[in-house]
This record gives sequence, structure tokens and C-alpha cells, in this order.
Amino acid sequence: MVRVERKWRTFPGRNRFYCDGRIMMAHHTGIFCLTVGLIVLTCGLFFAFDCRYLAIHITPVIPAVAAVLFVFVMATLFRTSFSDPGVIPRASSDEAADIERHIEVPNGTHSTTCRPPPRTKEVVVNGQSVKLKYCFTCKIFRPPRASHCSICDNCVDRFDHHCPWVGNCVGRRNYRYFYLFIVSLAFLCVFVFSCVITHLVLLSRDGTFVDAVRASPASVVEGVICFFSVWSILGLAGFHTYLTTSNQTTNEDIKGSFTAKRGQDNFNPYNHGSVCINCLSVVCGPVPPSLVDRRGIVTPDVVRPTPSSLPKPSENKEGRTYGTVDYGRPNNGNITPPPDIPRGDWDVHHDGIVASKKKLQTNAFNGFEIELGSVNSATHSSLGAAPSNSQLPCSAVTLPGCPSPAITSSQLFLLDNASITNSTSTLDIDSLEDGSQNGLLKVNAI
Repeated sequence: MVRVERKWRTFPGRNRFYCDGRIMMAHHTGIFCLTVGLIVLTCGLFFAFDCRYLAIHITPVIPAVAAVLFVFVMATLFRTSFSDPGVIPRASSDEAADIERHIEVPNGTHSTTCRPPPRTKEVVVNGQSVKLKYCFTCKIFRPPRASHCSICDNCVDRFDHHCPWVGNCVGRRNYRYFYLFIVSLAFLCVFVFSCVITHLVLLSRDGTFVDAVRASPASVVEGVICFFSVWSILGLAGFHTYLTTSNQTTNEDIKGSFTAKRGQDNFNPYNHGSVCINCLSVVCGPVPPSLVDRRGIVTPDVVRPTPSSLPKPSENKEGRTYGTVDYGRPNNGNITPPPDIPRGDWDVHHDGIVASKKKLQTNAFNGFEIELGSVNSATHSSLGAAPSNSQLPCSAVTLPGCPSPAITSSQLFLLDNASITNSTSTLDIDSLEDGSQNGLLKVNAI
């Protein structure tokens, strides 16, 4: 049976996945468990020891309101913690190489080294210049408002902050749920704290406050937890309300991204100019789909043929091999010509290279046809002679499986500085540059 592997198992970031990739969280979830424990403990004590007394002596609406707030808080907490915050996938190796080629700048015209290239780009958003920074980890230019989380090791779109209390990053896809969570938690905390104080006050009317504490010790525990939590929760809810009304993120506010700088008029290009529209765009705007295919099936990459995987012809017993092209140098110094080719139609160089005026299959190259273009041949061996200054036809060289149809010999075959000589000059094949028209060696498998 073939074992199917999901992509979340090979995800490069420092995240944890549960339920076969459906739940995505940060690597460290201890503080998140503490958050859940505190909320469940406080509300559990409240429902067990306070709600019944308050429902009888005041109104039954209190338990109903508390239940609605509790369910809403837990729902928004889990939605914030278990969802993809807006992780931007890393560039593939080919994409990263292409980006590097475009941004590398030589360090001087005569230097082979490279200096660190500029790693920012500028785009204009609503008339405001915004810098796109290059992420060395993800190998991408981050989109506007995105940032790399050092804890989760991911680039997150519209990155707000990493919140250990919810066990996840807060970004474009889960910010609204985070905001609703802290606002509803602030209401729940204030509501429970008020009900606990009311309960203790009603109990103390028949005696002292100490008697009330002895009668309901759970209320004291709830009151202490709410008292020390409510201040930070209210402050956090107020701060994010300010960010929502101005359409900013925590990251942008801390860095002062839209603060007026010296000699520059800086403004927030994402501000819609209205508090209500800003709030609606953040809380009620469409949620973009996740860019991370967590539950996709891992498929093997397409394997491109490499020189080691290409079929190799058999090597000549007494010859040399260069890549996948062989040429032999027999001990007797002779190469037997094919019987069906006239003697005067082929020639052998002193290094054992066969040149032909027509397409020709020779044992010297083990099934590859070799032709040389625009080479004047005047000096030949005793095995046969071509007419002086004859034009050898142009050829093509393509190895089995090789995608490139035209490659110079010095790049692929390394013919040991083999040269073709005539009476006046020497042509060194390996010294040719790319794009040279004379002596371009091409091979076709036959």
C-alpha cells in the first residue's frame, strides 16, 4: 500500500500541525494552554458557585449573558490559534536563483566578487512610497505590511505581532478574530468581576465580609484572577481598538512606519479616512484564502537528466572518454573506415578525430555523428585525403536527454585541446568563446 505524505509534514517553518494539518499553531503552545486554563477555570467556578445565587436573587439573565460571552470568547480564541495567520510560502530553489540573478551587482568591473546587492524595492501605495524588503530566509521580496516572524520562522502577510497567549502569529487572516477575542474577553472579565463583587456584597448583608468569603471561597479566587487580568486586557483591547480605527498594525505602530520624518511628509496609505470604514474593513472585510497547501500530497519533483544519469556508450578499450563522447587511438595508429563510405570522403586527424564531408557513423565516436563547420582542411593522414580547402558541412550535436541543442565543445566535451591544422593556421576548439561561428562543434545521437 502506497503511503501518502501530506505537505504539512515537510513544512519548513517552526510550526506544529494537528488533525492531519487542519490545525496550525506555533511551536511553543504552553502559554496558550495557560490562557485556556485560566478562562475555563474562572468561568467554571463562576457557573458553579455564583450564577445560581445571582439568578435566584437578581435575574436569570446573568447566567445566559455569561454563557454567551464565554462561548464567543472560546470560539474566537480557537479560531485565532488554530488558523493560518497569512503565511507567505517560501520561494522554490529556481525562483530564489532567478531573484538572486536579478539583484546581484558586481563589485567593480574587474572584480569577480560581489558586494551585497540592494535588498529593498519601492512601490507606491495610494501616493505613498512603501519599501519592499528582501527576506534572506524565505528568499522573497515581502509584500507591503508583511514581516518575518523570528519565532515561527515564516513571513506573514499584514503581520501584527506574535502572541504567545494565543499560541500563534497574528496576521491578515486571523487578526479580526484576535481583536474580537480580546474585546469580548475584556467584557467577560469585567462582567464576571462585577458579578462576583455583587455576590459577596449580598452575602455580607447577613453578616460580615469575612463571613461572606467563608460562605463562597470560589468567588474570592474568581475575583483575584479577574482583578489582576482586567487591567492588561482592557489596555490591550483599547490599544487594538485604536489600531483598528486607524487601520494600522502593532508592528507598524511600534516602528513608526507612518510617522512624519525629517523633511518628509509621511502618512498612512491604508487609512480610508473614516473610523467606521477602517473598522469595517478590518473586522468585516473578506478573508483571503490560505497560501499554504497544508493538506496537499507531497509529489516527487521532476527529475531532470544529469550527466551521471545519461546512458553512456561503451568506452574504447585503448582510448579515452570525455563525458559521453569517446575517441580512440589504436596502437597501430589506424582507424578502419566504414566499408560503405568511400575512402576519399573521410579524414583522420593525428589525434584520432574523424572529420567528414557528409554525415558519417564511425566506431571512433561510438554511435555519435560529428561534423565540423567552416574548417579548411589541407593536411591529412595517409589513410585518405580530402580536397584542399574543402568546406566541411555544419553539424549538430545533441546528447541523449540533453535539453540544449547547441553547446560549444569547451563547455561540454573538453576534447583535450584537440586542434585541426592546415597549412597556414591552427584552430583550437577549446579556445572558442560562446557564440563563435567558426568551429562550433555540435553532435547528434544517431
